[in-house]
Amino acid sequence: MATGAVVELRRNSSNWKPLVEEMVRIEKKIFPKHESLSRSFDVELKKNNCGLLYYDIDGIIAGYVMYSWPSSVSASITKLAVKEQYRRQGVGEALLKAAIQKCQTRNVQCISLHVDPLRAPAVILYKKYGFEVDDLIKGYYSPDRDAYRMFLQMNAG
Repeated sequence: MATGAVVELRRNSSNWKPLVEEMVRIEKKIFPKHESLSRSFDVELKKNNCGLLYYDIDGIIAGYVMYSWPSSVSASITKLAVKEQYRRQGVGEALLKAAIQKCQTRNVQCISLHVDPLRAPAVILYKKYGFEVDDLIKGYYSPDRDAYRMFLQMNAG
């Protein structure tokens, strides 16, 4: 288990720029160019209905999760990324759990996400937290890469 802490990136944070730049570097390394938010990362984060949490290990960003709540009813996890050397150490799980909790504070009824079915560790993690596969979307990422659309129904009250 990696020893660190989940931190919320605040818009008025004095270290906003270097943190976002580091996350863009992680984004470019992990995701194919056409899946990367690296060009619009800063723009996405400035939206009022978007949040970002990162996992800090002694000043190093081990991973991050970006989520949004387009309505008061639903939210979506748009990105969850963990640097390769920190995988299978609880970083992704800590980030997912924290994002779910943030969505719960907004009283959303459903959280959705998309994941490549071939990313088995990610699918297993999402299922562990109650996400269910709703549909297989052919060609979601690219003509030869599909995605599971997954949902987590939140408990009322």
